[in-house]
Amino acid sequence: MKKIVVITILVTLCGLFFSGCGSAGKFSKDTFKFSREDKMVLGTYDALPRLSNGRADINKLMEQLKDLNANTYNWLIWQNENDWADLQLFLPVALKNRIAVWVSLVPPSESKPIAKWSSEPYGLDYIKWSEEIAKLSLQYPNLVAFSIDDFVHNLKTYTPEYVGKMMDKIDRINPSFQFIPCSYYRQITPDFVKKYASYLDGLLFPYRAESEGGNLRNAGLVEYEIARLRTLFNGEMPIYIDVYLTAHSRLGASTPTYVEEVIQRGKEHADGVLIYTHPNPVSDAEKYQIVKAAFSKK
Repeated sequence: MKKIVVITILVTLCGLFFSGCGSAGKFSKDTFKFSREDKMVLGTYDALPRLSNGRADINKLMEQLKDLNANTYNWLIWQNENDWADLQLFLPVALKNRIAVWVSLVPPSESKPIAKWSSEPYGLDYIKWSEEIAKLSLQYPNLVAFSIDDFVHNLKTYTPEYVGKMMDKIDRINPSFQFIPCSYYRQITPDFVKKYASYLDGLLFPYRAESEGGNLRNAGLVEYEIARLRTLFNGEMPIYIDVYLTAHSRLGASTPTYVEEVIQRGKEHADGVLIYTHPNPVSDAEKYQIVKAAFSKK
């Protein structure tokens, strides 16, 4: 009897906060309740402020998100062994402040022993991650999606069969929870679409003008590249553009003018805009103000 009561409460909470969970492709358009109040996802990713002990400074992060007029934060589990625990402290604060939350994991190419850190505590067991994050999404209705960085560069791990097992875990626990992996223009081919489209609830699309070779200078290809991706998916896949505020290891740094233009074009043509990475109001002061102004415009 207790189990029935708990399930009823959870379903009611989901209905209250998200009035029809699911992606714009598979379910209701009101999946991201808080984001939809502003007509689209407007958020930042990673680079959260930290305390002297390395733990997340949740209060400062929340102050900055509110100041930036963001409605979403994409929480990366990677650079501290307490990131998973700190996420669980952040979620109720974000819920109170009407901030939707995504969770990002790192792939094998960014994990130990190649990198200093892996996503902890479940490491490379993405099926276990899918299960645990989906369970957490039942506790916090503002936890709406998870992503994997450089997903398309790690398809030897993320075979269609493996991703199918991940999605099976999610669907058994919370079928409205979203999987929105980081996917680059060149790797989103007709073959990729054929194999993976049924498992995806959206694309986190880092824009870098790859249709002309790749750079962080030309913002003018945003519309073209998003339109091509929509065509590949027959217009059914939500696309969330990732804007390089932080420098790319190969393509270099972006300018404030470039960031401003990509955000604006993303707001016009994508389903959401996320900033790579969360800007520091001191060291990234000019770009911080650009994000703040762009996110405040309806």
